[in-house]
Amino acid sequence: MSEAFEMQPIGIISSPYKEKFGIPRQPGLANSLISTVKLLPDYCAPDIIRGLEGCSHIWLIFIFSECTDKGWSPTVRPPRLGGNKRLGVFATRSPFRPNPIGLSPVKLHSICVKSGSVELSISGADLLDGTPILDIKPYLPYSDIISEASFDIADKIELLTQEVFYSEQAIAALSEAEHRLKQPIKKQITELLKCDPRPAYKKNNPDKSYGIRLYDLNIRFSISDQHILVDSIHA
Repeated sequence: MSEAFEMQPIGIISSPYKEKFGIPRQPGLANSLISTVKLLPDYCAPDIIRGLEGCSHIWLIFIFSECTDKGWSPTVRPPRLGGNKRLGVFATRSPFRPNPIGLSPVKLHSICVKSGSVELSISGADLLDGTPILDIKPYLPYSDIISEASFDIADKIELLTQEVFYSEQAIAALSEAEHRLKQPIKKQITELLKCDPRPAYKKNNPDKSYGIRLYDLNIRFSISDQHILVDSIHA
């Protein structure tokens, strides 16, 4: 007998990622980018996070809110496999699931408790700005690290090794953006591009230009076998 369960968000994440394209496909790959989990008013009592300051890392359980109306399929084409091979949805981390729920381990930097508000500063998140958070749990090293765990099609992190170059316009824009946003923008862009946000079926086209949004910046780039080039950065 099936049952339906109603769940309400306990918080909302504020992140630099303003659209899905460009977000690292897994957590922990772009650790210089800081996000903030803002608890909603019903969950802002200081007691609700008592003891959480002792955690170096936490689990975020969230809703793939951009996918809730997209439906799901029993099989999907994982980008890691080039988009050419299908796997069962439960053998992947696809956001298009029977219940569009995700979980990510993130680093907890600080907790800010003010009158009527609670905010968690985190890094390593792979969540779109505005994503609803369903729950927060402590990361437990003695049980959450399984040293003998394996998955033959995803057994290691795959990052691009090409050097990242910036055009003159991009370098000038970086200086302004880093001063205005008080963030290490160049380091953050480099981390994101090393994660290779390109669709798998377009990776053989070095002349193709792509764009990602980070904060209020529109970043245009291209990737070849020799290098990664940031062509332009505009606010």
